[in-house]
Amino acid sequence: MKTFAVSAVLALGLSTQAMAQDFGPLVSAAEMQALAAGEAAPLVLDIRGEAYAQGHIAGAVSAPYERFRGPAENPGALVPEDQLEATLQELGVTLERPVVVVHQGKDDSDFGAAARVYWTLKSSGVSQLAILNGGMAAWGAEGLPLETKATVPTPSDIDITFSDRWLATTDDVSAIVNGDRQARLVDARPAGFFEGRQAHAAMSRPGTLPGAENVAHNVWFDGGVEVMNAPAANEVLARLGIGRDEEVVAFCNTGHWAATEWFALSELAGVEDAKLYPESMVGWSQTGQEMENTPGLVQNLLNQLRFN
Repeated sequence: MKTFAVSAVLALGLSTQAMAQDFGPLVSAAEMQALAAGEAAPLVLDIRGEAYAQGHIAGAVSAPYERFRGPAENPGALVPEDQLEATLQELGVTLERPVVVVHQGKDDSDFGAAARVYWTLKSSGVSQLAILNGGMAAWGAEGLPLETKATVPTPSDIDITFSDRWLATTDDVSAIVNGDRQARLVDARPAGFFEGRQAHAAMSRPGTLPGAENVAHNVWFDGGVEVMNAPAANEVLARLGIGRDEEVVAFCNTGHWAATEWFALSELAGVEDAKLYPESMVGWSQTGQEMENTPGLVQNLLNQLRFN
């Protein structure tokens, strides 16, 4: 589980109360500044891509989001384990050093990128993880310093075995849809996608999974770019009527918005069997299996003209 090394806390001079708290799953900009300044500073992975060169947290390593994603025809697909391991080695990721994932924070949708990388790292065995809540937008709002010199990471020899603990495959989802397995299917997309009025360009047809319920990813935000804290997430969980002992599978178009859903359910609200279906509706639609809320040919054409 998430633990924060005592030596790191002592190096930062934090209080005994802070020592008792787990590392992550969220850190504020002020907390990130303190962590980055400490002797046991975490590895900071900046996933913004080109924006990294315009200014980043001192010592942060550029780790573009695309390196944790599948191909254009199925962006949510898992990166092959050997390729992912090579990427983590190149970035200097180890199983021992805490990692903070930093995104842009331009809107609540952007958080999904950080959550997907967090999920990937956790599934790879990295246990001390956090996301900079609000991303670089929050960092900039605090007037905190930036540097433009790129950090060259020290390669690691990390050896990973990707865990299926938080993963739902297409076969898993098929079993749920067919009634051979009990789990709640939660569609993290905005209502237009769930209702079949909109569709991702890579989907073969609009619609959602049979039996799914719509819980849009932005329910976990308070109107801004920062995801809510654990107590607030637990209140949302109660309103949704989701029990912590239920198996819940989150999906969207490509495992991006659904990563936010998974993060909120698993890391904030404590749902033990929260899983992410990474390929989501793009992958599912390409299998030709049953879907719900799929409009007829004429209505689908009208919807495309309206939303595109």
